[in-house]
Amino acid sequence: MKKIIFQGLLLIVLFFSTWFVLQQINWVTILRIKQTTEKTEEKLDELLWETIKTTEDENTNQLVLKSVDSLITKICNYNDIERSKIKFNVINKNEINAFAMPNGRLVIYSGLITASEKQEELAGVLCHEIAHIQLNHVMKKLIKEIGLSTLISITTGTKGSELIKETAKVLSSTSFDRGLEKEADIKAVEYLTKAEINPEHFAHFLYKINESESEIMKYLTWISTHPDSKKRAEYIIDHSKNNKVKNVPVLKDETWNKLKELVENQ
Repeated sequence: MKKIIFQGLLLIVLFFSTWFVLQQINWVTILRIKQTTEKTEEKLDELLWETIKTTEDENTNQLVLKSVDSLITKICNYNDIERSKIKFNVINKNEINAFAMPNGRLVIYSGLITASEKQEELAGVLCHEIAHIQLNHVMKKLIKEIGLSTLISITTGTKGSELIKETAKVLSSTSFDRGLEKEADIKAVEYLTKAEINPEHFAHFLYKINESESEIMKYLTWISTHPDSKKRAEYIIDHSKNNKVKNVPVLKDETWNKLKELVENQ
């Protein structure tokens, strides 16, 4: 009987202790910050993409877009990622680059597609960038390098277009912290494995462009913003070596070859 009474008193004490702790948290402030960040992210995406597309040549070929969409859709569907949250645009540019933007947007340069010998290599880079989005790395990077108050000022119109251009440059041409890069690589391996795409192709892509001839290095923007590619390839291989993956191509060979032909001729 005494034991039951003691347990009852203990539960009451725990309940009121928990209630007291929760009362000390300013949930209104936390929710407002979250809402502010989400609205800021949406507006940033709008402003940044408007800035980028005024200076770049966007690819609107339907076969190109449908092919890339097929890769992204499979990655999302097999990893319980809400497909509607991931947007993408393809830019006609020789640079081997892709980068994530706020509010779930991917910007993919045609040079990345032409540099990918296999569709699985392109899928690996896409998984890496989707991981940055899903792990909220994009806003973490911008808040760290630019500041939340400045980002909010941009979206409310109190900061000029030059700062918007600088923000776009931060996303497209500067690297994440090494810890975030490794986290995105490991998550990419998980995404690829679940989507039945062998992660070793992603590692091979990193090895390959790490050893590229010097005359094309100026086009390797993705590697300059994602350093230590050889080491990254090694731990991608190490992290995926115990995963038994049945590689199932997303695109037919003729579709993949046509995609590469189209972006090469833009």
